[in-house]
Amino acid sequence: MNQQGKLIITGASGFTGRHACAHFLKSGFDITAVSRKKITIDKEIQGECCDLTNKKEVYSLIKMTKPQYLLHLAGQNHVGESWLDPVSSLEANSMSTAYLIDAVRKESPTCKILIVGSALQFDPTSISTLSHPYSLSKTLQVLIAQSWAVLYNMDIVIAKPSNLIGPGFSKGVCSVFAQKIVEMEMQKAEKVLEVHNLNVKRDFLDVRDAVKAYEILLKMGKSGEVYDVASGNNCSLGEIIEGYKSITSEDIEVKSHRHDLIEKNIEIDPNKLVHLGWKPRIPLESSLLAILNFYRRVKLKYGETEM
Repeated sequence: MNQQGKLIITGASGFTGRHACAHFLKSGFDITAVSRKKITIDKEIQGECCDLTNKKEVYSLIKMTKPQYLLHLAGQNHVGESWLDPVSSLEANSMSTAYLIDAVRKESPTCKILIVGSALQFDPTSISTLSHPYSLSKTLQVLIAQSWAVLYNMDIVIAKPSNLIGPGFSKGVCSVFAQKIVEMEMQKAEKVLEVHNLNVKRDFLDVRDAVKAYEILLKMGKSGEVYDVASGNNCSLGEIIEGYKSITSEDIEVKSHRHDLIEKNIEIDPNKLVHLGWKPRIPLESSLLAILNFYRRVKLKYGETEM
């Protein structure tokens, strides 16, 4: 056990972070789970508190742990919040990355780093494609990582995930739908799902497949390269709702405010990752059932308390 090496996982208390901790522990890594607040994930995982926007705290963390691998998941991932406080998004996504990789450069220079970016980043050669401050913060994050890889010959890989779904607490649309359906099943909510546009399409990937991809990239990813982590299939919100309707007995009415295609689909292609031996294995139907069952269990356990 723990023969794979020392691994730091930032954002360990988040949706993807908890799945990553479980996966990499099972794979035999010696894990330090980093979050803003003290958390307990597993007795075999060391938890550390660190404000990643604080340069001194980040340096102390890296100096103390001397990681061989770093999986950077932490950050601000809400577009709406980025409009309200763009500078905080830059600090959380861009500067935290700079602090982490520069501390690694000084204290653990042979460490392999995986930076998890976003499918919402924009083409920096065309500023007109910039749509919100969140996109700017994630694009700068990637540019910083790639620049350190070139300037200091560091081993830094970038993952660009699509919409990750699966069991666990998440603010994603699939989890929002599931929570509402569970409320319906408990006779505590009107049997109506409201959607802005049923025809909007997204690439949905199970988070358990994603963390397997992250392990492959930590071991085999090429420094400076960006790898799309996705299913490769776009699915409309209408199809997601139909998937849920097939696994609940509730007669759900769906209200959509618009039916036109109001936005361009994000182009994302996992083939570069597939060439490394990865492929998604959990079908969408299984992911939706896992999400619904998770919130069913939560409601049974906590009842009226907030999920």
